[in-house]
Amino acid sequence: MPRAQEKLSHACILSAASMDEAMEKANALAMAAVCSGSEPRPCGQCRDCRKAAAHIHPDIITIRRQEDAQGRPRREITVDQIRALSADALVLPNEAECKVYILRDADRMNLAAQNAALKLLEEPPRSVRFFLCVTNAELLLPTVRSRCTGLYDGRGEAELDGESAKRADDYLKTVAAGDRGALLRWCSDNEGIDGRAAVAFNDAVAARLTDMLSGVWPSQGLNRQQLLELGRLNRTCADYLRVNTGVKHIFGLLAVDSPLNGSKDNK
Repeated sequence: MPRAQEKLSHACILSAASMDEAMEKANALAMAAVCSGSEPRPCGQCRDCRKAAAHIHPDIITIRRQEDAQGRPRREITVDQIRALSADALVLPNEAECKVYILRDADRMNLAAQNAALKLLEEPPRSVRFFLCVTNAELLLPTVRSRCTGLYDGRGEAELDGESAKRADDYLKTVAAGDRGALLRWCSDNEGIDGRAAVAFNDAVAARLTDMLSGVWPSQGLNRQQLLELGRLNRTCADYLRVNTGVKHIFGLLAVDSPLNGSKDNK
């Protein structure tokens, strides 16, 4: 399996302010997952990328709420839909190295549907990836959320600027270098930014980690486990920033808890 697909988590929650934005990100990640071209993925040129861009790739399947007799989306995704998905997931991919299921309005799965999804998310076929698109991840059961990686939160991404992106890249490069002393110095040099800049920086880190996990951006030598641990740390920082935790505390957390490249715990 190509490296981009090995790094990408088997199940990801993609949260955004609008469903269209979450779906746009899911489609981009799905293209990267099926890409058969050279890195960085998606290459945009191979047969799989061209089919994904045209929304005709047989190994990218979108699950959405069924329609009623008037053509309106029903209120929920049903347990029967998830059972059908589970059966289909056992079938090998048609053309690509993996199959991708995009669940539009995944937060509209009813309770029975979410419970039916648990085993599939916990023990998925090796060749399958799931992208759960939501506007409110809190509507998903904690057991469902625990089996997924929350990779993307589009809320506020439009406010990211070049300075935030550079700061995020500098932080990830420092982590990848594996020098705790250098990371401490970097965090000390940046802990004086204001709260707004800290939120923008944290959003930029989340966006870059998404790109690294999907193979869209070089991973700087960080392995999949490290990227996922950085994602969890990023979400913890986001939670703290939402309750106005001090910026110095955030950078202190990054200095101590960031999984450094080369650490014995991450090999």
